[in-house]
Amino acid sequence: MPARGACGQRQERIAVLAEYLPSLLFLIVATGIGITLMLIGRFLGPRSPDARKLSPYECGFEAFEDARMKFDVRYYLIAIQFIVFDLEIIFIVPWTQVFMEIGARSLVTMGLFVGMLFLGFIYVWKKGALEWE
Repeated sequence: MPARGACGQRQERIAVLAEYLPSLLFLIVATGIGITLMLIGRFLGPRSPDARKLSPYECGFEAFEDARMKFDVRYYLIAIQFIVFDLEIIFIVPWTQVFMEIGARSLVTMGLFVGMLFLGFIYVWKKGALEWE
């Protein structure tokens, strides 16, 4: 038989999880609507593929060459660097909202986080990864 304190903790956990119920319900409904609309379009949409419909469209002209272009590897490096520094902002923005509640210790932690990312940025810059020649 569980102790009385354990039962109270269990009810508290259930209450906390119940706060996520609207978000879970929204996710389920949104996913269901998206899947339903895709299936309706798949089954009820017209099907008459021919060579003209399957070819890539380029501003009203016939394709001059292969539509699949090769991208320079530097493009992908810039994109990855953008994602890394964009994720930094994703972590910093919520932190700014709760900074006063969590205290000065979090300032040191966030300072270390931003400092390490800044050093990473300087490293990438010095290596020439940001230059497009």
